[in-house]
Amino acid sequence: MSEQIFGRTLGLKPAELKALKRLRTRKTNPSDVVGLPLARNLASLSRDLNRRIGVLLDRRGRVTHISVGDATRIWVPEFGRVRAGKGRLRGLRWVVTYLRGEPLTRDDITDLVRLRFDLIASIEACDDGLPGLVHMAHVAPYGKGTETRVDPCSIHDLDMDFSAWVAELEADLAQSMPVGTEHRAGGPRAILAYVDVPGELSAKTVMPELRELARTAGLQVVAEEVQRRKAVDHRYVFGSGRIQELNLRALQMDAEIIVFGRELSSTQMRSMSTVTELKVIDRTQLILDIFAQHAKTREGKLQVELAQLKYLLPRLTGRRDALSRLAGGIGGRGPGETQLEIDRRRAKDRINLLDKKINHLSRQRETRRRQRRKNAVPVVGIVGYTNAGKSTLLNALTGSDVVAEDKLFATLDPTTRRLRFPEEREIVLADTVGFIRELPPDLAKAFRATLEELGDADLLLHVVDISDPAVVEQMEAVMDTLKSLELGEIPSVIVLNKTDRSHDEELRSALEVQWSAVSMSAMDRGTLAPLVGRLSLALFGFDADVERVLPPRKLSKPRPSAEWSPLDP
Repeated sequence: MSEQIFGRTLGLKPAELKALKRLRTRKTNPSDVVGLPLARNLASLSRDLNRRIGVLLDRRGRVTHISVGDATRIWVPEFGRVRAGKGRLRGLRWVVTYLRGEPLTRDDITDLVRLRFDLIASIEACDDGLPGLVHMAHVAPYGKGTETRVDPCSIHDLDMDFSAWVAELEADLAQSMPVGTEHRAGGPRAILAYVDVPGELSAKTVMPELRELARTAGLQVVAEEVQRRKAVDHRYVFGSGRIQELNLRALQMDAEIIVFGRELSSTQMRSMSTVTELKVIDRTQLILDIFAQHAKTREGKLQVELAQLKYLLPRLTGRRDALSRLAGGIGGRGPGETQLEIDRRRAKDRINLLDKKINHLSRQRETRRRQRRKNAVPVVGIVGYTNAGKSTLLNALTGSDVVAEDKLFATLDPTTRRLRFPEEREIVLADTVGFIRELPPDLAKAFRATLEELGDADLLLHVVDISDPAVVEQMEAVMDTLKSLELGEIPSVIVLNKTDRSHDEELRSALEVQWSAVSMSAMDRGTLAPLVGRLSLALFGFDADVERVLPPRKLSKPRPSAEWSPLDP
């Protein structure tokens, strides 16, 4: 137990400090919330000093720490590491006095949830120096809010058996913990948040995709929060009150990150950093993080870093550690510059350097494309929404082993493969990074070297995940992106992929008629014939036999009884 008095002790007389230290001698019965002698001492001292006073009590009823605040606020003392965990509490209760105003402030509740105290008890210090009403709150079981408040009562009517009560509370907390909220190795715990505003995409459309982005980034999603508002709050997105509630919920769920399903301004980032200690990121940052994880080649890594810096540059204000992870190519400190000016200059210098390197890579790609044009080899670009099955289709058509995962943005680096047709004909299939709705402009610009492969395409295969409930919105997002990249005039074939997972035959038939689409499943070789025929007719003017175009079937396992598969094992 610490002998120190914490908090605002400046101006206290030696006799007053001595009186505060004597609080340690007032032991409480373990079965009581707070002993009457200790409550009287707290109220009397609080009124005499005109300050809030708080003590931490362990489960044996001993005073372990003492803290002094001012007339309206008080701060929890540093108490080191003590027991706490999922379904368990801290083993300490926080007993404080209040002189006027709100008995349990928002700060008090935040301390309760964040530090997982057994209980917080706020005792009224009456004008006569005696304890009055006691207001109490405790952490609520999962699914029942952040805290539960107990009806206030007189200190003399406080007859609960604290030891039995706290044991029962811990049992309730452990039992109410949802499956999946326990700690697992690997990813940080996150809460997803979105503001549903009239005239914009609904939460029903946004949240499933945000959930999938979080999964791809390696986050453990422990909760989701959606608020409907007429407009987004310019400072806190949700509004200050709701963001406080979200912060408390995150603390209760032991979350480390709050992910917003829309891009946040630098003002919103700074405002939220003042009300929560949790890491707050937006959808763009989440996508950038996924890109950083999946970039394998030098070109991909350069493009990701360029996009990250362009996103970071306008948000440098107030971020002291903004460039702490940058290395190489950064200039030194200039005379008379502020740290913010230095950070901005470093970012701009690095952006210029990355632009030059990516331009060099673009020239190398242009040389290869010029050679293909010289040889009159048709180029077919495979485009589509992320995770629509583009890489799986490339593998199925060419027999290659490009990484194809059930994750968003599994492909970042452009991949080209040749597909041979009868009569010595061949085409080049180019697989590119997947699109996504509201693709950040800087991200698209950073990946221009990758997307330039599409500029010389003779035909585009627009791969669509027909099994996704948001299939129409995804098709529109891809078409809008192609138009913004000035690729909208290139002839295209709509490919309705994943028919093996789709159950909406009416929608599929409607899209086939509207777009002359080809339905297939990249996982089923038997469904590829219509697509191969369409490619052959569009590029060479004849309908090729699919078995003469597709590569030989491969065994999924090296044993005679194995089934044939168009994909590598």
